[in-house]
Amino acid sequence: MAATVTVNDVLDGHVALDIECLDRIYLNGYVPTLQTGGAVVSFLTAHLDYQIPSPAIFEKIGTAFRRAVASFAEDNHIPVVRFGKNDRKIEVMRPFLARQAATCRAGVAAIGVAQEFAPVFTATKKQRGNTVWFSFAVSQRRVTCYYFYLWLRHEVARCEWLRVGGRLMPET
Repeated sequence: MAATVTVNDVLDGHVALDIECLDRIYLNGYVPTLQTGGAVVSFLTAHLDYQIPSPAIFEKIGTAFRRAVASFAEDNHIPVVRFGKNDRKIEVMRPFLARQAATCRAGVAAIGVAQEFAPVFTATKKQRGNTVWFSFAVSQRRVTCYYFYLWLRHEVARCEWLRVGGRLMPET
C-alpha cells in the first residue's frame, strides 16, 4: 500500500515565498460551517439563539455592521468614499493614502464603499397550513463591500487596503 502524499510533501524544497514588500492584504472572511442552508439555520437558531431562522435577522446584523462602520469613521474623522462603477479604487484612494503617510503615523486613511456581486444566502418563505418556514440557498447578489485603506508604518510591510465585506443576505 502506497503512503499518502500531501501537497506539502510534493512542494517541499521546490517552492519558496520571498516577500520584500507587502502592499495589499485581501481579507475575506470564510466560515466553513456556514456554507449550506442547514448550517445557516443552525447559526441563526443555536448560535444567535433565535427561535425562528428568519431572514430578517440578517438585516439586523447587516444594519448593525453598517452603523458600526459609519460610527467608527465619524468618531475617528475618517473619510468615507463611495466608488463609482468604473472607478479604479487605488487611484481614487491614492490622495488619502498620501495624506495619511504624511502624518508619519499608521492609521486608516479612508474607507471605500462599493457595490459588488458576491455569493449570498437568500431565503424563500414556505408555508403549509399555519406552518411557516424559510429555505436558504446561495445566489449571486449585489452587496455592499467596505475597503479599509490603511497606512502601516513598518520596515517590511505597507498595507494599502483591506476589503471587508461579505453578507449572508443582500441588502433590501
